[in-house]
Amino acid sequence: MSRVISTPTGTGGRTRLRTRRLLPAVLGPLSLVPLLAATPSAASPSREHPVGARTPAEAATAAYLDAVRTDPRLARRFFERLPKGADLHNHLSGAVSTEYLIRLAAEDGLCVDTRTMTAVTAPCGAGARPAADALTDRAFHDAIVRAWSMQDFPPGGNGHDHFFDAFGKFGEVTWRHRGKLLAEVADEVVRQNQFYLETMVTPASEGARKLAAEVGWTDDLAALHKRLTAGGRLDRLVQEARAEADEADAEFREAAACGTGRARPGCALPVRWISQVSRGTAPERVFTQIALGMRLAERDGRFVAVNLVQPEDGAVALRDYRLHMRMIAHLRKVYPKAHVTLHAGELWPGLVKPADLAFHIAEAVGVAGAERVGHGVDLVHEDDWRRTARAMAARQVAVEVPFTSNAQILGVKGDDHPFATYRAHGVPVVLATDDPGISRVDITHEYQYAATTYGLSYPELKDLARASLQYAFLPGQSLWRGNPTRDGYRLTAACRAARPGAAEPGEACRALLTASPRAAAQWRQESAFQRFERDFAGR
Repeated sequence: MSRVISTPTGTGGRTRLRTRRLLPAVLGPLSLVPLLAATPSAASPSREHPVGARTPAEAATAAYLDAVRTDPRLARRFFERLPKGADLHNHLSGAVSTEYLIRLAAEDGLCVDTRTMTAVTAPCGAGARPAADALTDRAFHDAIVRAWSMQDFPPGGNGHDHFFDAFGKFGEVTWRHRGKLLAEVADEVVRQNQFYLETMVTPASEGARKLAAEVGWTDDLAALHKRLTAGGRLDRLVQEARAEADEADAEFREAAACGTGRARPGCALPVRWISQVSRGTAPERVFTQIALGMRLAERDGRFVAVNLVQPEDGAVALRDYRLHMRMIAHLRKVYPKAHVTLHAGELWPGLVKPADLAFHIAEAVGVAGAERVGHGVDLVHEDDWRRTARAMAARQVAVEVPFTSNAQILGVKGDDHPFATYRAHGVPVVLATDDPGISRVDITHEYQYAATTYGLSYPELKDLARASLQYAFLPGQSLWRGNPTRDGYRLTAACRAARPGAAEPGEACRALLTASPRAAAQWRQESAFQRFERDFAGR
C-alpha cells in the first residue's frame, strides 16, 4: 500500500492541515443499477405525460404533508421515506458517524490523547488512553463523540473552530480506511432514499506534494503545467492515484460484501469521486492538485471533478483566491472534459473583512467557470450580486446548500440564508449534507428543515430532489428537456409518451435509459415518487 499525506478536509474542506500518512484515496463502486427492472408494472400511455401537472396521488400526498407538518414523529417519517435525489456535496472523512470512527480506532489499536482528544498511534504515551477503552467506558466514549462532532456543542460557542478542529482529531483514523468509510456512507445514502453520491477525497496527496516541491512556482501557468507533465511526471501521479483507487475500491467491496449473497445496500449505489485541492497550501501545490484532479477526471470514470477545500476564510485561501480562480480557468482549457464545483462564498460578515465578501462567488462563476457552487452563503454581500445570480440562472450553475453546517459554522439560518433569494432568481438549488457525521444530521433533516423553515410544498420538494440528479456530474442525457429550473420538469422527446416509472417506457425511451446513467437515475427516482405517492395518498 502506498503512503500519502493525509489532508483531512471536511465541511468545505476547511479543516486545519495536518501532515500524516494517508491511505489510498478510495474510489467507490461505479455500479449502474438496472433501473427498469425495479420499476412498477404499468402500461405506457399513448400520449405525453404532463409531469408538471398535479396528479390526484400527488395532490393527496401534498395534503398529507400539510396535515403532519407540525407533528415531529409523522413528519420525520414522511421525510425519511421521501425520495431525495443525490448528495452532491459530501466529504467522506466527515460523513461517517463518530461512533463508527471510534470503533475503527479501537480495531486499529490507536490511542486517544486525553488532553486534546486526538487519535494517535500506539503505544499510548503519558496522557493517552487506548481507543478501545471507549467501547466499555461510556464517559470516555461520550467525550470523544463531543470532541469529534458537534454533539452537545453549547449555543454561543465557536462552532467554526470546533467543527474544523474535529477533522484533525480523528484524522489518524480516517486515512486508514477510506473503503470502509465509503461502505458505511453508501449504505446510509441508500437508507435515506437517495440514488447517487458524489463524495470528496484527496488523491495521491503525498505524491502531489512531492511533485509540487520539485517543479516549484512560476506565475506563468502554461510553463508550470509543462513542468508538471515533463518526463511523464504528472502521468505517474495519475497512475498512483488510480492504484490508490483500486486498493480502496477493493476494501469497499470486501467491507460491503459486494457480489455475495450478503451484499450490503451500498453496493448498488452509483458513486463518483471529486478530487479535493488544499487551498491553504503553497500555489505550486494547489496548481498540481488541480491538474491532477482534472487529468484524473478525463482518464478515469470514477473521478468527475475538482473542488477547492479547506477554510475559505483562511489567510492563504483569502490571499490567493483570485490566483486560484485563474489556475482553474487556465486548466479548464487544457482539460475541458473535467467538471468543476467550488466552495465559494462560505463566508459571513464578521468572519472576514468586508472586502473579502465582495467577489468570491462572482469569480468562481465568471472566472473559474464553476458548474456548481458549494454553500454560496454570502451572496447578497457581494458586489453586484444580482448580476451573479442572473448569470448562475442563465448558465444553470447550481448552488449546493447544506443548511446544518451553514448554521453550525457560520451561524447562518432562516431568513439570513440566501436559499429563498437563489430560488427567486431562478438559480438551481440542491440540498446536501456536507459532513453529516460531524453535524450529527442526515439529508432527511435537511429536507425537513427546508420544508418547515421556508414553507415548501410537496411539489417544490420533489423539484429539489430532481434538481440534485439534474445537476449531478453523471454522464449522459437528462430525462428532462431544456432548463427545468426555469421551465419545469418536462420529459425529453425520447420519453414524452412515457409515464416515469412505467415498466414499458417505449423503445426510444428505453434506449435513452440504457445509454444514459443520468436519465436512468432520474427514472428510478420517478418510479420511487410513484410508489411514495401511492402509499401516502391513502392516509
